[in-house]
Amino acid sequence: MSKRAKILFYAVLVTTLVSFLVAGCAPQAAEQPDEEYEIAVVVKITGIPWFNRLEEGVNQAAEDLGVNAYQVGPADADPAQQVKMVEDLVSKGVDAIAVVPNDAKALEPVFAKAREKGIVILTHESPDQVGNDYDLELIDNVKFGQHHWDKLVEFMGDSGQYAIFVGSLTVPLHNLWADEGIKHAEANYPNLELVTERIPCGEDQELAKQKTLELIKAYPDLKGIVGFGSLGPPGAAQALTEKGLTDQIAVVGTVIPGHAAPYLKDGSLSHGILWDPKDAGYGLTWVAKQILDGKEVADGTEIPGIGEISLEGNVIKVDAMIDITADNVDGFGF
Repeated sequence: MSKRAKILFYAVLVTTLVSFLVAGCAPQAAEQPDEEYEIAVVVKITGIPWFNRLEEGVNQAAEDLGVNAYQVGPADADPAQQVKMVEDLVSKGVDAIAVVPNDAKALEPVFAKAREKGIVILTHESPDQVGNDYDLELIDNVKFGQHHWDKLVEFMGDSGQYAIFVGSLTVPLHNLWADEGIKHAEANYPNLELVTERIPCGEDQELAKQKTLELIKAYPDLKGIVGFGSLGPPGAAQALTEKGLTDQIAVVGTVIPGHAAPYLKDGSLSHGILWDPKDAGYGLTWVAKQILDGKEVADGTEIPGIGEISLEGNVIKVDAMIDITADNVDGFGF
């Protein structure tokens, strides 16, 4: 071996030995933490007060729980757009998807694909959903529907003509509440007369206003409107104010307090009923993480800041219904 070759050989050998010793003596690097869970909440329509409030709960849960949770939704309450969003999230491979369905049936195929990939599927306002792991409800849906009719009768009397607004004819919970309310009326208020099929306009205030104006013209003896979808009752209230009929037609339904306050205070809206959508956003994210962590969802489990759950099949229930009136509307903070 030449002198030059020997020098190169020993140089490489020394360098190798030094590297080995340094590596052996140096402290081991700490293991990298697992990536955050990615939890997507898909609402019926984005940008309206109800779902803006729900998003506050999602964001709060993301911060509290240390997960990557966020909310998306279509620009219109369109089942096809919502299904496409869920398909995109499945392709992306998120850990959990929570959906407030526009059309429960339309979501079944994509839910099946998600579960095949091990993605956790939750729903809200869809207690009969097929293909989900759990559905979260913040009310007893039967009592909630019945309560609307009790309040309607309180303000319009137990006889006369009325109409029903829903978000759409495919929104699961709006139509369940309507079904339960109608059954309750048949048994307890037989002199109420439903003048037409339920009207899909509860997610669009201007459309609800227009539909109310049409109702007033078609049914001059109309005495009440029950509205499901947070923009339906305010739209009806606007129409009654415009026509000077606030003392003749009662409006009750689901509303956001801050949005409904002026209508409640001027009497164009008789009564509001709901739960806090922020609790729904928080609860969906919390339950998703609970499942992803391998923890049990069981009777008596406490969702922080919301309450104790009861489990019926795969439906998680928390009793959080609230009445909203002109007297208390300013006290809710949303």
